Amino acid sequence: MAYRTMATRVCQALVLTGAVLTAVHTVSAQLPLQVIRESGESLTPAYEGWYYLPDGRRAALMGYFNRNTRQTLDIPVGPNNRVEPGGPDMGQPTHFNQRRGWGVFAVIVPQDMKGTYTWTIVSNGKTESIPMNMGADYVVEPFKDAAMGNKPPVLAFDQGGKTFTGPPLGIAKELTGTVGSPVALDLFVSDDAHEEPGSLRKPAAPATLQWHLHRGPASVKFAQERPKIDFAANGKASTTATFSTPGEYVLRAQSNDATGEGGGGFQCCWTNVHVKVTVK
Repeated sequence: MAYRTMATRVCQALVLTGAVLTAVHTVSAQLPLQVIRESGESLTPAYEGWYYLPDGRRAALMGYFNRNTRQTLDIPVGPNNRVEPGGPDMGQPTHFNQRRGWGVFAVIVPQDMKGTYTWTIVSNGKTESIPMNMGADYVVEPFKDAAMGNKPPVLAFDQGGKTFTGPPLGIAKELTGTVGSPVALDLFVSDDAHEEPGSLRKPAAPATLQWHLHRGPASVKFAQERPKIDFAANGKASTTATFSTPGEYVLRAQSNDATGEGGGGFQCCWTNVHVKVTVK
């Protein structure tokens, strides 16, 4: 059963990957032919797929791939970073770290939607865009791996408080701060510690946590970008963020379980939440 499940998941990943790559429109060249360099290369939107919310609505999950190994990119919402129709602002990031960002934002899709949404990014003189197709081949299950029963980590900002799991949807927490003064970032992380049958790799911990800048007028300094999760203390993980410039920021906290970044490419099981920080 484990072999059949893995084979099925690999086939699904190949189908999704192929569909995503063929959907991408590029100005300079086909996506598979583009190289990876330290800087000067393109930034491509990545369509992870669409999924059902618990209330029956649909949402499209988006990530990105930055082909620059050393260059981070900041692209404000507007002509060079837009989602259409209905945009240009649909909650997409404006700060892009190197390489792959998995499921960094989601767009709720109208029930009567016709056509597709398209996310377009212009970076280093290169234009990349990808449509969000609502076809059956693009359905993903970020809240539970149907084949193996695995679920993403659960995050909470207060012990016993509201919980978040799976893709980000809106702002989960709002904080305030002042320039130069560390802002406390506390999360409680729990996970089902699911182990896939036949797995030979034992994870060092049930889950990990990493903080990212999602949006903001300037960079952010985290005391610990990857804070340790104290599972003996109800999974508490604490760090701070210090801001050098006033304005509104959105931070993204990402927790991965033993399946790792992007759940091994199967859109489960990890959790992202967005935290808004107003800095004076």
